[in-house]
Amino acid sequence: MPRPSAREKLLSAGLDTLHRRGFNGSGVQEITDAAGVPKGSFYNHFESKEALGAEVIDRCFQTTSARRAILSDESLSPLERLRRYFDGLAAALEAAEFAYGCLLGNFSAELADQSRLVRDRLSSVFAAWTRAIEGCIRDAQRAGEVRKDMDAATLAAFLINAWEGAVLRARVEKHAAPLEQFNEVVFSKILR
Repeated sequence: MPRPSAREKLLSAGLDTLHRRGFNGSGVQEITDAAGVPKGSFYNHFESKEALGAEVIDRCFQTTSARRAILSDESLSPLERLRRYFDGLAAALEAAEFAYGCLLGNFSAELADQSRLVRDRLSSVFAAWTRAIEGCIRDAQRAGEVRKDMDAATLAAFLINAWEGAVLRARVEKHAAPLEQFNEVVFSKILR
C-alpha cells in the first residue's frame, strides 16, 4: 500500500482538526502538525485554509457515503432504511459523546457569512444529501409507507433541517434526547 501523500495527510488532518476544533479555532500550523508535514508544504497543496475547508467538506461527505448506502438498500423497506439511517447517525454522535456535532452544520453556523467558497460547497453537499434522502422517501411513498400529500423533496429537506437542529441541541445537552425526539416526531407524525 502506497504511503499517503502530503496532500492526503493534510486533508485527513484537516478533517479531524476542523471537526474537533472548528474552522476559526484551528490554525494552519495545528493542521500541519497533525499531518506531520512542514507548514510551508501546506501552501503547495492548498491556496488557503478556506480552500482546505471546502475540500474537507467534500471529504466529509465522501467518508459518510457508506452510511448513506443504506438509503438505497432494497433488502429493507424504505421506511426502515430511513429509520436505520438516522439511528446510525445518532449512534455515531453518541459514541463521540456529542462532542463535535455535524461538520456540515458546524461549518454552516461558523462560515456561511464569512466564505462564499465554503457556503457554495455546503450548499452543494446539502443538495446531494437531500437528494439521497428524497430518493428513499419516494420509494417509501410508492410503497405506501410515507404520506403522499407532501413532495418528497420538501420532506427530505425538512428532515435534514430538523436533524441538524436536533444535533445542535444534543451537542448542547450532551444527551441523545433531542435525537430521540426527532425520531419520535418524524416517524410517528411527519412521515405518516
